Amino acid sequence: MLNKTITEFMEESASKAPVPGGGGVSALCGALAASLSEMVTNLTTGKKKYAEYEKEIRGIMKRAETLRNTLSECIKEDAEAFAPLAAAYALDKNSEGYAERMETCLRNAAKPPYRIMQYCAEVIRLDERLAVIGSKLAVSDAGTSVMLAHGALCGAYLNVRVNTRLMKDREYAEALDEKADVLLGEYTERALNCFNAVMERMDG
Repeated sequence: MLNKTITEFMEESASKAPVPGGGGVSALCGALAASLSEMVTNLTTGKKKYAEYEKEIRGIMKRAETLRNTLSECIKEDAEAFAPLAAAYALDKNSEGYAERMETCLRNAAKPPYRIMQYCAEVIRLDERLAVIGSKLAVSDAGTSVMLAHGALCGAYLNVRVNTRLMKDREYAEALDEKADVLLGEYTERALNCFNAVMERMDG
């Protein structure tokens, strides 16, 4: 999956193939958001004007690189988690062990998108700081990053909920939904506030 060209990835996503779907595309968007965060740090580090933030910028750079790589891996993880679920959907619902197998598949399929949400939330946190201390020449890229991360967060959220809604273990499903709801609510607000901060800095 990671070795495909951009064109190949888009064509496969546009096709009837089960993957990459919403989860994988969200992971890719999150990885692109992290790459823009990293770019802002590369355009800021070493500049005298931002020398007082050099250590912090380098820390953000390192973390953004890690998030870029981690979210890229989530594309593969999401596809691998969905494959057994896709196979389970094709089974006879009355077959022995169907309910247990489906429940396991649903749980496994919900895990990667929840992790994608967590990683995207971290990208948003990085962008919040870059909106303040990143090079003003690249602050628009921090704004682009934060909105990409927000879109990825929302997409991953939907891919959590599409699985939890079918789980028979409602206690488990509702607990995961609650955690996802908290992430979505908090980081939607923070992403929009960060975007507005970027706009103010660009106009200032």
